[in-house]
Amino acid sequence: MENSSQESRLRSENSVTYDSSYPIYAMAFSSFTSPLHNRRRRIAVGSFIEEFNNRVDILSFDEETLTLNPIPNLSFDHPYPPTKLMFHPNPSASLKSNDILASSGDYLRLWEVRESSIEPLFTLNNSKTSEYCAPLTSFDWNEIEPKRIGTSSIDTTCTIWDVEKGVVETQLIAHDKEVYDIAWGEDGVFASVSADGSVRIFDLRDKEHSTIIYESPQPDTPLLRLAWNKQDLRYMATILMDSNKIVILDIRSPAMPVAELERHQASVNAIAWAPQSCRHICSAGDDGQALIWELPTVAGPNGIDPMSMYSAGAEINQIQWSAAQRDWIAIAFSNKLQLLKV
Repeated sequence: MENSSQESRLRSENSVTYDSSYPIYAMAFSSFTSPLHNRRRRIAVGSFIEEFNNRVDILSFDEETLTLNPIPNLSFDHPYPPTKLMFHPNPSASLKSNDILASSGDYLRLWEVRESSIEPLFTLNNSKTSEYCAPLTSFDWNEIEPKRIGTSSIDTTCTIWDVEKGVVETQLIAHDKEVYDIAWGEDGVFASVSADGSVRIFDLRDKEHSTIIYESPQPDTPLLRLAWNKQDLRYMATILMDSNKIVILDIRSPAMPVAELERHQASVNAIAWAPQSCRHICSAGDDGQALIWELPTVAGPNGIDPMSMYSAGAEINQIQWSAAQRDWIAIAFSNKLQLLKV
């Protein structure tokens, strides 16, 4: 890991590409196994068109034939570009016999994905005063307590929803400025990042207090994304606006990052921890690179080099690592979704 000669390149023959008719941003892998198509997995992709009318397409991915095709009856209109898509994280615990997809934008919406149709379940608006609400920047679905979804908003709040009942469990003023991302750790513990440049941890058992575990070195540099390591909850990762760094934090030692990954040549846009390993993380950015990193137990003096890299040839806006098919990472750039076998 001390020198870049150890980098391996992810080869394009290990990739599958889907060309959309519009730019793509939000993406999600499903963990749901259909009894009719147990070999295939679904992937949701959301358009990024800067107007009201947007689309979500559901794709079918067959790992054996390496085919990725849209399922015609499972495409649906979405108001505004979805800022995030996420399937039910634990389908076996769901009350429904079909897969459930959540999306954020103007509101939090839940959709039932049937074999040949999409049915809206809930449209959740936390504004008590009017039908309008502040746009949602992101959300996270609690794996341990799947009735809970936490949303982050530009109005400085995080809202915790009970999505089985369709009601607000609690709403907190989380930051001094816009909240850009939210991630669950344990059942009742979540963290968020904001335009105020801080990472804060909240415990629902003590809503009056939060713990700041990191602040941007330059005041008021926004933190854009947050990823909590589900295999080792001591670690989380965040990225700063217009920065080529991925900051790795250990919540036991606040303020001081345990590592800073600085091999991107331009701004980092997305990060995803490996679902099966506590030491691997993937990042992607405006340099068109998707990098996989292995975090050493002790970082060397020359920093950390990525263990493998893939060049997309265009700015990568989004990345997801499949929890159900752990050899596959999805990246989104321009109007393409590409699956990379790692």
